[in-house]
Amino acid sequence: MAQITVTINGKSFRMACDDGEEDRLQGLAGRFDGWIHELKGAFGEIGDQRLTVMAGIMATDQLSELERRVARLEEQLADAEQQQVAALDDMSHNEKELSRAVHTAAARIESLADSLTKSLKPSEAS
Repeated sequence: MAQITVTINGKSFRMACDDGEEDRLQGLAGRFDGWIHELKGAFGEIGDQRLTVMAGIMATDQLSELERRVARLEEQLADAEQQQVAALDDMSHNEKELSRAVHTAAARIESLADSLTKSLKPSEAS
């Protein structure tokens, strides 16, 4: 397990993470620190704990909005999949109908060809 040091609001924190996740954790900490600095710029020195809580709420708000978007996209995807299945079912039905029509036409053509062949043969009575 890897150990890294992240800096948030000017304070260093040692953290453990899975091997290979160091850069990701550094990036997340940097993003969170950015929110802390953004809040400090907007509200001034209002206390570390309050800044941390506000930044946590900002992060949770963004996460909540993204979850809502994902849920909407999943619903749209499910609707599109249902429409695709229905279209395939319709196409399958149409293909069956087309196949029946082709078979019927082929049978009629064979019947006409047989009739034509018989009518062109010289009669045996002559």
